Amino acid sequence: MWKARLGLLLVAVFGSGAGQAAECRAERFEGESYTVCAVDMVRDDLRLFLNSAETGTPLGSFGAIEGKLKAEGKTLVFAMNAGMYHADRSPVGLYVEAGQEMRGLVTRDGPGNFGLLPNGVFCIREGRADVIETLRFARERPHCRDASQSGPMLVIDGALHPRFLVESDSRYIRNGVGTSEDGRRAWFVISDRAVNFHTFGRFFRDHLRVRQALYFDGKVSRLFAPGLGRSDIGFPLGPMVGAVIDADAAVD
Repeated sequence: MWKARLGLLLVAVFGSGAGQAAECRAERFEGESYTVCAVDMVRDDLRLFLNSAETGTPLGSFGAIEGKLKAEGKTLVFAMNAGMYHADRSPVGLYVEAGQEMRGLVTRDGPGNFGLLPNGVFCIREGRADVIETLRFARERPHCRDASQSGPMLVIDGALHPRFLVESDSRYIRNGVGTSEDGRRAWFVISDRAVNFHTFGRFFRDHLRVRQALYFDGKVSRLFAPGLGRSDIGFPLGPMVGAVIDADAAVD
């Protein structure tokens, strides 16, 4: 039964048009609402964004990414914040963009959500994307074209993070990513209301049925989804993830 429901979800989220990229839609689960953006890694051009190539300073906003892409003849069709960052907006953990490692992997525990082990890495490779638990990533060292480390893991091999509490009163608007076993699909999710970790993790495990999912952030969680008329604003961001198409394709 759940496979049938997931199949309907994929059709609804991806749509039937082969030219469409990173389709976003609303989903409800256990009385809570979420916005889900689905990316097909074979079809779509998914990238991480951090700094301006001209100034070397953080882009900080979806609008800045749009400006960068416009100069390349590209258009941003979806984006969200994609990992925790320091006050200067530099990544807390591993960060790789276009094959260049800008910050190294952090394997120790520490304060805050990032240090709530196990945490993980979102890894983009040719034709696939994967959420990989950090210690496994350290052992296997996959080659990622783009990568962002964050934490905690929401779902690890089909199980919720062991530290999540059902009745936790720590509630925020939260966002994260889950990936399919074959790496072809990535689901980017942001809650529409404040939820705790356990509720958010269950959405990935029990509704999307993914076996690996990673938390990106809370409080600052934001989404760019022009198909929904949405471009969240707020404090400047660090790492961001987005799907890109040729500007001509966006007009067709």
